[in-house]
Amino acid sequence: MFQYIQRIFRPHHFHDIIECLAAALEAKDLYTSGHSSRVGDMSKDLGRAMGLKGSELENIHIAAHLHDIGKMGISENILNKKGRLLPHEFAQIQTHPEIGYKILAKSKGLYKIAEIVLHHHERWDGGGYPNGLREDKIPLGSRIIGVVDSIDAITSIRPYRRAMSWEECWEEILINKGLQFDPVAVEASEKLWKKWKVRWQESEKDCNEAKLKAIK
Repeated sequence: MFQYIQRIFRPHHFHDIIECLAAALEAKDLYTSGHSSRVGDMSKDLGRAMGLKGSELENIHIAAHLHDIGKMGISENILNKKGRLLPHEFAQIQTHPEIGYKILAKSKGLYKIAEIVLHHHERWDGGGYPNGLREDKIPLGSRIIGVVDSIDAITSIRPYRRAMSWEECWEEILINKGLQFDPVAVEASEKLWKKWKVRWQESEKDCNEAKLKAIK
């Protein structure tokens, strides 16, 4: 199906379809509104900063937009639970990379993207999931998404905790450099930190203004 879509639509139309899929997920998962788009943009920034270009960079960009698509197969009661998840609920959440892989791997043309999605929760030290891969055994795109996914999560409000400041977030990223995160990706992130923070502040301003207009 995706190959058919790619043949009949221009590249920007294909990206529109990707955005629609991400929006469908966010309509189900109330607490991640805008998350997929932000992770997609930041992953492209980071990939480019690490010297990637062409189809490799584009695959990472698309995979980042769709990295949580597997949550379509997770119960809304779990996704939108107010409070910390119980062990069996977290175990269900941990299946979303594999569900996402199975969805995307239906198309041979999306196999590389599916692989990146499958491994975006692996850890540099081998303590991640689903396969416990470590270091450069983890696809580079997955390592890039792993960093920016965590940054966006840390700086966003969750039902069980407040959003951390960008300064607090950077401390968390540094603590986990070489443990959870690829050290090279973390170092490249530092050069983009100011840009990302400014973009986030502008996004928050626009969001707040939209809310005020809606109230009026």
